[in-house]
Order: sequence, then structure tokens, then C-alpha cells
Amino acid sequence: MGKAKNLQTGHVGLNVTDLARSLAFYREVFDFEVLAEGKDSDRRWAFLGRGSQLQVTLWEQSGGAFTTDLPGLHHLSFQVDSIEEVRATEEVLRGLGAGFSYDGVVPHGENGASGGIFFTDPDGIRLEIYAPTGADPADAPTSGAPTCGFF
Repeated sequence: MGKAKNLQTGHVGLNVTDLARSLAFYREVFDFEVLAEGKDSDRRWAFLGRGSQLQVTLWEQSGGAFTTDLPGLHHLSFQVDSIEEVRATEEVLRGLGAGFSYDGVVPHGENGASGGIFFTDPDGIRLEIYAPTGADPADAPTSGAPTCGFF
């Protein structure tokens, strides 16, 4: 058999502590549709996406908060077409009281054109929304290293 050909990322599954809270957050920030949902008291989950494409699954099966000091997910990143979309999402996040790692749009590297915003969801999961071009070339928050790796 051998190696998988034409491999693509399918969807990302996230453990959350409060499905209703996370569902509201991900729908508001990412404009996801609920494609399917489990509402049994001991098995709560939601499949989120756009159209028929599944992108994120939420599973209410954890307690506490996301920790960055253990192996596992570092951050989840979403690409949009323009820096204006990044800034519009930033405004939505500010209205929701989301926590940001950096102030506003930052470049991915020193004087880079790609850049985005880095923030957390209600459980502290680190997220990024970026555009491949349009970031103001400037000093990156972490010199000599990718910004997205050190937040």
C-alpha cells in the first residue's frame, strides 16, 4: 500500500468545557454553520463548517483550561483572503472580550507581508487568523523566529 496520496487536512476536533459557550463563539467569530449536533446530556458535540465542508468539531468532554506546557495542539490557524477580513474579525473578537497575544495585526516575521491576529477561545485554545499579504512590514513581536510559534 504505502504512503497516502493527495493528503489534505480534514477537520480539527477540539475539546471544550461548555459546548453552548464555545458554539456561540465559533459561530460568531468564524461564521460557521452547525452541520450536526449531539445534545444528549452525556454526549454533547457539534460539527461546524461552511456549506457541506466540515472544518471544526467541538466535543464537550473536558474540564479546566487549555494548557500550553504539555504536548499537543500548539495553535489552530485560519487563512482569509485579505488583511481587511483579519481586522474585521479582530473587531468582532474585541466585542466578545477575547484575549489577544499581541496588539492588533502583526507580521509573521521581520518586515513580512503576511500576518494576522493571535487570540484565545473561551477555553484558552490559541487561535490565529491571518492573510498571506497586506500586513504592514514592521518589526515582528519575536525577532529571528516565526511570530506564530511563540505566543
